[in-house]
Amino acid sequence: MSINTKYKNSVFTTLFNDSAVLRELYSALGGVALPPDTPIEINTLENVLYMDFYNDISFEIGGKLVVLIEHQSTINPNMALRLLLYITRILEKKTQGSTLYSKRRLTIPNPEFFVLYNGTDPFPDTAVLRLSDLFANPEDLGLPERTHHLLDLEVKIININGGRNIEIVNRCKELAEYSFFVDKVREYQRESGNLEEAIKKAVKYCEKHDILREYLKIHGSEVLKMLLEEWNMEDAIAYARKEGREDGREEGIEFGMAKGRYEGRAEGREDIFEILSRQGYPVDEIRKQLDLE
Repeated sequence: MSINTKYKNSVFTTLFNDSAVLRELYSALGGVALPPDTPIEINTLENVLYMDFYNDISFEIGGKLVVLIEHQSTINPNMALRLLLYITRILEKKTQGSTLYSKRRLTIPNPEFFVLYNGTDPFPDTAVLRLSDLFANPEDLGLPERTHHLLDLEVKIININGGRNIEIVNRCKELAEYSFFVDKVREYQRESGNLEEAIKKAVKYCEKHDILREYLKIHGSEVLKMLLEEWNMEDAIAYARKEGREDGREEGIEFGMAKGRYEGRAEGREDIFEILSRQGYPVDEIRKQLDLE
């Protein structure tokens, strides 16, 4: 199995960075049966530094279909926008050298977008994210309601955790074994509380039971490094979010109290203003004394 290591490495991206495996993966996700000789061209974005562009998996099937797949342990509500930027960059690279202003009509591959979710937060078997979910409401400007969007993008999210979407997962051997391996790491981590020990134990178990055996035999040491980096980053992000929420709650409480005091004072001043103005005191003097200017 040839591995391209020029871009963001993870167990997922290295495992599925192979034409034969991608052919089987798309057949499972798309509910189709691609012939074994269907050409697959991998075009994953790699280290486009000026915009920090990279994605997990992108490949073209027979020049007719381009498939972008992202692997997520948390669901990003902006994924449709990210994938729009990815597909735009891919099509830009694909049409380089073509004259967009010529009379000849260009043909571009039909895009499909998937997110494979295997996080620990509860999530349904499938869901859909749309670019239009992020659109601002033009009605706020007094414009007519849009009956349809002139631009949209749909992302299908598939939960690949153990026991979820079994029919889809089991149609791709690598996907089923990857899902099992991740579950095994989490199981051992719950038992020991040590991520590194859990990964090593899961690798040994899977090698012994012929699960991802070839991949782990070749990339066992890389798997340990990649998962430690990946999962430690997830823990750091989760911790930062938790702290952010707690800080936000505290700041929100403080802000709410301050706002209440301010509004209370403002309402009090307004009441006093009305009383004093009714009693005949000069308006300018009342405003000055109550700091209402």
